[in-house]
Amino acid sequence: MCALRMPQADGRLPLYARLRDQLASRIANGEWSPGDTIPSENRLAEEYGVALATMRMALKQLVDEGLLERRRGTGTFVKQPAFRADLFRFFHVHDADDPDGSMIPESRILSREEVETPAEVRLAFGEPEATRCIKLERVRQWSGEPMLFEEVYLRLPDFEGLLALDPKDMGPLLYPVFLQEFGILITSATDELSFGTATQASARHLELPANSPVAVIERIARNPMGRVIEYRLVHGRPERFRYRVTLGEQNA
Repeated sequence: MCALRMPQADGRLPLYARLRDQLASRIANGEWSPGDTIPSENRLAEEYGVALATMRMALKQLVDEGLLERRRGTGTFVKQPAFRADLFRFFHVHDADDPDGSMIPESRILSREEVETPAEVRLAFGEPEATRCIKLERVRQWSGEPMLFEEVYLRLPDFEGLLALDPKDMGPLLYPVFLQEFGILITSATDELSFGTATQASARHLELPANSPVAVIERIARNPMGRVIEYRLVHGRPERFRYRVTLGEQNA
């Protein structure tokens, strides 16, 4: 795992939010591991040269986000995040070797770059003035067969330094990387499924004829405070998608 670089401070943020980012970076760097007690509020306030009330606000934000937990009479500890498997993937893959859909598709990052933020991404972020963001293109495969083509948009400066990471260190899942490298925890997401037409890029990477029908998934992912962290647009081979819902008697 590459060592985390301290994120560039965003001067537009209030002081407590900048402190939160720096403390989260120390956790992500491994200076404080899950289960460790962090220094007291007084000691941290003295270390950073800030008012005690400001440091308390920064620590409260980390507690609210699930990175820290307070234990009465004991102190404040780094919390082991309870990742939810259903946030790691858009669908369950079912075949004879994996009847419960627990296996994770292979992932291959195709490109990473800083781009001008598209209008639909600015809308999802709730920041009409956001001009630049990070864009990842990724293909998901199952047994060597392409299944999903993803365009992932991430906020700046939250993910400052992501372009310098070695893709080999990122693994098949992005959300653990977000936490370990940037101190950002994803706890909820909204997925919207529809159907559309493949773009030139998605047709190429999904090995489909031009203008083929595709399943389209739009994902908006949030941190524990409800702040939108990621916008993702996904095209998938439609023959691999199934929708199933089980209704109870009360819904009959």
